[in-house]
Amino acid sequence: MTQPFLAAAVQLCSTEDIDANVESAVHEITKAARYGATLVVVPENVAFLRINPATPQPQFGPDHPVMTRFCELARTLEIDLVLGSVSEPSPVPGKSYNTSVYIGSTGEVLARYRKLHLFDIDIPGTVSLKESDTVTPGDEAVVVESRLGKIGMSICYDLRFPELYRRLTSAGARILLVPAAFTLQTGKDHWIPLLRARAIENQAWVIAPGQAGKHGGVRESYGKSLIIDPWGIVVAQARDGVGVAVAEIDFAHQDRIRAGLPCGQHRHPLFWSDAAGKGPRG
Repeated sequence: MTQPFLAAAVQLCSTEDIDANVESAVHEITKAARYGATLVVVPENVAFLRINPATPQPQFGPDHPVMTRFCELARTLEIDLVLGSVSEPSPVPGKSYNTSVYIGSTGEVLARYRKLHLFDIDIPGTVSLKESDTVTPGDEAVVVESRLGKIGMSICYDLRFPELYRRLTSAGARILLVPAAFTLQTGKDHWIPLLRARAIENQAWVIAPGQAGKHGGVRESYGKSLIIDPWGIVVAQARDGVGVAVAEIDFAHQDRIRAGLPCGQHRHPLFWSDAAGKGPRG
């Protein structure tokens, strides 16, 4: 059994300035490591957040200097570091994958998860975004076999699809990651209730770092980066603005919850099909 450890959800306010975004992320990641965090997770669009639809989307392949720097940072700080998402090359012309990257404490990339559910939304008078115009969806659920335990990966809009998280926990995930850039309009009503629901129904730890504040133009993100325990209790929340939320992850606490209220053992056979077909990979 893995001993309790500290995890951190890093809250950022990324823009189209890659250099400034990376410096801000490095500063907050280093701060989290100094607090003692062993697992540090940063938000979606960590290196670049599009403000102007006409701005070309940079792509961060495995050999890109930004990726190299984050890998070296994880190795130097001896932390597991999760880049909530970066854009990586896709085989579809003019499009990218929205990819979450899990970097181990040796600086090696242990897993990549490509966002499955794309955020196409048009709320009159508030927000209009169509991620599918520029992003290719992934086709696999991913559970990382890390030194800290099994960790399920997701990104932002995935949060609205509970079947993904049931698939991840059915494959053994003890922690669910939900890095995001949740819009202010949807976040203020949906972000925390959805995160607590995913924690409660799966009796899993949830680590959800978000973008926060005004990015420029009309883009504004909700923030409220959280760590939630398997009972659905918010155990850490970032303050407004750039910063970190840190909490202890204790699997023994999770085991007690699952033993006392064994929902996972009470599922009707009608709903066991979520483990069929193409399952999660590490």
